[in-house]
Amino acid sequence: MNDEQQLRYSRHLLLNEWSEDAQERLLSAHALVIGAGGLGAPALMYLAGAGVGRITVIDPDTVDLTNLQRQIVHTTARVGEPKVLSVLEQLGQVNPEVEVTPVFAAADPALLAEWVPQADVVLDCTDRFEIRQQINQACRAAGKPLVSASAVRFDGQISVFDPRVPEAPCYACLFPPDQPPPETRCATLGIFAPVVGMMGVVQAGEAIKLLVQDAGAWPDHQGLAGRLLMLDGRTWRWTELRARREPRCPVCGPFHSS
Repeated sequence: MNDEQQLRYSRHLLLNEWSEDAQERLLSAHALVIGAGGLGAPALMYLAGAGVGRITVIDPDTVDLTNLQRQIVHTTARVGEPKVLSVLEQLGQVNPEVEVTPVFAAADPALLAEWVPQADVVLDCTDRFEIRQQINQACRAAGKPLVSASAVRFDGQISVFDPRVPEAPCYACLFPPDQPPPETRCATLGIFAPVVGMMGVVQAGEAIKLLVQDAGAWPDHQGLAGRLLMLDGRTWRWTELRARREPRCPVCGPFHSS
């Protein structure tokens, strides 16, 4: 790292659990963020600020005035712009060293097959059950860790699905593809802005820890693989559930079809 990088990342480097090797690993890492809305907005800001060297962001939408209540990466001046271009502009102001690749398209199996294998970590910041299942399948196929969160009304949840951990479940173990939940999008049910922001921040934290843990940071780190955290924004209470791999899972079970 050069002198300017030493200064920029000094507050991480002061941590006993951090090191220059950890920061160098972050600088050379590639995070794929799918969704630049309520979850993706804060996650992207913290990934860039922390120094993740490459960030690819996929989103098909444009900035709308209704987004600005919670999607802090966007601004009023960018209403009508593609969200991925708004992200490109904002992250360039936060950290010009970060290489941001905007993909102005809806994620689908073909796009995921192209981008997921290139990433070191994937953040699912979407709000649709079908695409969540597709992201999970792509991450399992490529062996990439997936940080997945959701939020609606006053409730949020987050977990990590890591194919590198043999006993860890995948997203489909917890949420079977053939059992879609009722429609729970914030566009129809509302969202308390700080809740979705908190979920996005925790996503960034888990992604950063996953990226640097092999460099010796957090030797006692307990990741969220096999754990589902749920937040009640009415009381600020967290609930933790242990999650196990489902032997009959159609995605990661022994009899799943490739």
